[in-house]
Parts: sequence; structure tokens; C-alpha cells
Amino acid sequence: MHKADIIIVGGGVMGSSTAYALRMNGFEGRIVVFEKDATYQYASTPRSAGGFRQLYSTSINVQLSRYSLHVYKDFADNMAINGERAEIDFKQRGYLFLATESMMPYFAKQLRTQHEYGVPSELLTPKELLPIIPELEIGDLAGGLYCHEDGYLDPYSVMQAYRKKAQALGVEYIAEEVESLVTEGAGITGVRLTDGVMYGSRIVINCAGAWGAALSEKMGLPVPVVPLKRQMYVLDTARQLERKLPLTIDPTGVYFRHEGEKVVAGFSDDVPPGMDFTWKRSSFDTLWPILAHRVPNFEQLKLESGWAGLYDFNTVDQNAIIGEHPMMKGYFMALGFSGHGMQQAPGVGQGLAELICRGKYETIDLTPLRIERFAENDLVLENAIV
Repeated sequence: MHKADIIIVGGGVMGSSTAYALRMNGFEGRIVVFEKDATYQYASTPRSAGGFRQLYSTSINVQLSRYSLHVYKDFADNMAINGERAEIDFKQRGYLFLATESMMPYFAKQLRTQHEYGVPSELLTPKELLPIIPELEIGDLAGGLYCHEDGYLDPYSVMQAYRKKAQALGVEYIAEEVESLVTEGAGITGVRLTDGVMYGSRIVINCAGAWGAALSEKMGLPVPVVPLKRQMYVLDTARQLERKLPLTIDPTGVYFRHEGEKVVAGFSDDVPPGMDFTWKRSSFDTLWPILAHRVPNFEQLKLESGWAGLYDFNTVDQNAIIGEHPMMKGYFMALGFSGHGMQQAPGVGQGLAELICRGKYETIDLTPLRIERFAENDLVLENAIV
């Protein structure tokens, strides 16, 4: 049997940020990351919308994003290798939730939580929205929640930077698929690969995203996470907008932002859970009328392309599940991010590293996201879900 001190299943942004953070927190043992998709063709990170926001309603999510903001602002320099900067194309063009009259009291409550942690969010009137998006149709809006610090970045570049930095610090990446997690009594002992090869370790971290719940269930430790398809659409407008867009979320849930000179858009389609990467142009028929109403420039556009990716969707409260499983010593997880993983990866990686290296959270207390919360009915009820 091969041996490792820590095994991480999943080398996407969550697994790679955790591997990096372990090294930065002083862990000197052998760390092995298993990533079955060597080209990351189907990984969730590069298929995400790339949005970054601090506009959450729960304190734990606000804290995680606040921490990530400071990481991403200095990411290019801090993650450089041999003088080569880790560019992630972080565009702080803002994040904007548009609101109807009935939504404004909820946003006012969220604003207070965000301000507690230093987030400079603003509750704007309809007319105050126009300097941000001059073409915006505001007739049916009561206002919007906006943060100028937020925006969007290139998730693939973030993931690759974490991976390359972790490798530079001695973390090993192996392009093999983990078939199952191996246990003995109430403790984890390693992993078994699909080719039958065994790797032993007393610490295994499940960062397998949409595939992670199935691995946990094989051990008899189910988690309320399912793979859920989300689609993105790339548009070319006949009339260019006056200003570059913040990532904007319509009251209907449709969202849009710039990608170079193009626009990308998406929404949370009602689809059954499953490993489905098919992209359907026909689904755009639902979005187009909403986009055209909100921004008249979108009335004439060309649907150029798109893609589909997977959320690891928490079916109970749509928030992350982080920490050591209470029924399996040495088994840690970071699953169920429901589309927030790239935004929260820096803080989650740091938290897991602290928990493993020092036995407690220090930077951010991630205890609210423990798996025990489901049995205890102590859910993290986040209102700002996209």
C-alpha cells in the first residue's frame, strides 16, 4: 500500500486551495491530491460564472467572502512563482441585486449584516441605479443592493494558480480516480482507486464537488448533496452598452455580466439532479424576454455559444458542509457549496488547514457549516441564493 499523510480527493479550486493552505500553515508531511479529470474538462470550477460577491444574508457567508476579497485582490503577486504573476482577471465592477418593492425589506436586513463585517454595500433607489447601468429599465424596480468591491474573475486561472503553487510547495497531484474511501471501525484509513491500487492515510479530505456525495454514501455516511446542472450563455449584442456591467441579478433570478466585449447570462433552471453536461440552446428562450425587458440593448442579440456545468447542490439549506465527520475520525469534507465554492475557497482552505494542523478554527469560525447542523436542526438559512 502507498502511504500519504493527507489525501485530498478532488483537485479543483477547493482541493487545491486546501492543499496550498496546509503547506502555508506548516504541514510538512506528504500531501497527495487525486484529480481524475487531468484536463479539468468537466470540473465545476472552470465552468462556473466566475462571480464574486459579499452580498450575503448570513454572517458566515459574509465573513468567508470578505476574507476571499483580500486574498483575490493581492492574488497575482502572492501566488507568483519565480516572478511569474498569477493573473486571475479580477474585475471589481460590482455586484448588483435588482429588487421589487417586496424584496427591499429583505435587502435592508442583509445590508445591516454586511455592514457589521465592513462590507461597503449600498441600498440604491431606482434612479441611483442608472449611473451603474444607464440603459437599465427601472420602471418596475424599487431599487437594488450593490457593492462596488465585488465583481467577477477567471475561475480557471484561480484554480490553476492554487494547483501550481501547491505543487511548488511539494504537494503531489495524481491523475487517477478514487473509487472509494477506506475505513476501519470509526476511522478513515485511506482510499482505493478504480484500478484497485490503495493509498493509506489517517486523514482524507473529500473535495470532490458534485461527485463527493457518492463517495461519502459508499461509506454509509450520506450527505444532502446532489449534482445539479447549470447553463451559461454567451451573447453578442447589436448595440454595445455604455458601461461595462457589474454582475447583475434580475428579480426573476436571471443574471448577466460582461465577458470581454460579449455578455454572459444564466439562471437557475429547474432541472432534475444528475450528471448532465448537455447544453441546450432552446433553454435560452426563457431568458431572452427577461433580458430584453431589463436592458433594451438585449432585444437584438446573437446567441453565440454556451456551456453547462454542475453545482454540488445542498438540498437542505444550500450552504457548504465543512469539517470532520463526527462519526468517522480523520474524514474531512468541503462539499455542498451550491455555486459559492470559487468565492469561498480561500477561506475554506485556510479553515480546514487550521482545523487539521492546530485542531481549531482561528481565522474564521466555520463551525456553523458543520455537518452536525442537519441533525441538530441548526441550519444556515441564506436568503441570497442565486
